[in-house]
Amino acid sequence: MMVLIIVMTVLSFSLLIISAIGVLRLPSALARQHAVTKAATLSLSLLIIGMMLYAVHMEWSAEWLIKLSLLLIFLLLTLPLASHALARSSLYETDSDNTH
Repeated sequence: MMVLIIVMTVLSFSLLIISAIGVLRLPSALARQHAVTKAATLSLSLLIIGMMLYAVHMEWSAEWLIKLSLLLIFLLLTLPLASHALARSSLYETDSDNTH
């Protein structure tokens, strides 16, 4: 079980590093935002699931699993929605700049 937890954690941090490289290398703001949002959502999900497995392995109380589950649900709902809202506002701002 510990090997799986370590693999998930390393994969999570690797995805965050790839996301940071994407921010530096991608040409447009929307492409950078897309790379960061997708990688961050997957990375944080893997990290939280790894933490849940660790909590089960170490026989922590069920409170930890409930809190981590709620955190995971909250992140899975809000990160893509926030990214979508930022992308839409960026497009509207770009469109309004071109019409004037």
